[in-house]
Amino acid sequence: MTNWFPDSLSSLVLDGLHSLILVAVLLILRTILVRAVFKSQGLTVEARRRWVLTIRNTMVWIFIFGLIFIWGHELSAFAVSLLAIAVALVLATKELILCISGSVLRIGANAYSLGDRIEIAGLRGNVLDQTLLATTVLEIGPGAMSNQYTGRAAVFPNSLLLSHPLINETYMKEYIVHVITIPLTTEEDWQTAERVLLEAARAECAPFMAEAQRHMKQLEEKNWLDTPSVEPRVTLRLPEPGHINLLLRVPSPSHRTSRVEQAILRRFLSAYRPATMTVRERVK
Repeated sequence: MTNWFPDSLSSLVLDGLHSLILVAVLLILRTILVRAVFKSQGLTVEARRRWVLTIRNTMVWIFIFGLIFIWGHELSAFAVSLLAIAVALVLATKELILCISGSVLRIGANAYSLGDRIEIAGLRGNVLDQTLLATTVLEIGPGAMSNQYTGRAAVFPNSLLLSHPLINETYMKEYIVHVITIPLTTEEDWQTAERVLLEAARAECAPFMAEAQRHMKQLEEKNWLDTPSVEPRVTLRLPEPGHINLLLRVPSPSHRTSRVEQAILRRFLSAYRPATMTVRERVK
């Protein structure tokens, strides 16, 4: 026997015929039952109305379940197709979805804004532009201790915000607390180095010390933060035997950190070199 229609079309036609038969049977059955109710002399008008409503609602539910039964295999095939298309779309646009999710996280957490200095996944710089998919920064480097621009602009996808911690170095806005590391050996006169370093820091920070203190006070009252002191301080660290690191913490304008650091280092080196005296020289 010749097959004039494709299998799928034949199946649709057959299901359509079954649906028409179901509608015809239900209409005939409803008509018969409603006539039987109206011909019943033992029922009141209110009872007849209830029976008619019950018959109508029952026929509607039978029609719905009948259609589901008839078209069930077609619906399941359609649902599988939709699921396959949805999975393919998700896989194809996975990175875009992650980037948009990262943007939502950035906006919700107020992680950074234009002009902020951030560090993420080894990339450090000032934010130049931010879109729904990516962020552009003016790179600072080389290394984490440098504060010089490299002249390069780096673009990273916002999806990195979901998998890497982000550091906002300018979270305190106008003034921040900056740390400068001075490496020494245990044979050097670290007490003199500490004194000279503090003198250099106080001299360079004096022009903006009062303003930095007011800014930290306002930040503390506004955000309920326990802000650090702006007074220059030196702490000691022993990274390995025979070595001492002087960690100088100073306030600095957020976009003049490099200038302040270089000025302090130059003043320190100029003053400390003549005062340098090793332990061995003092013993002699």
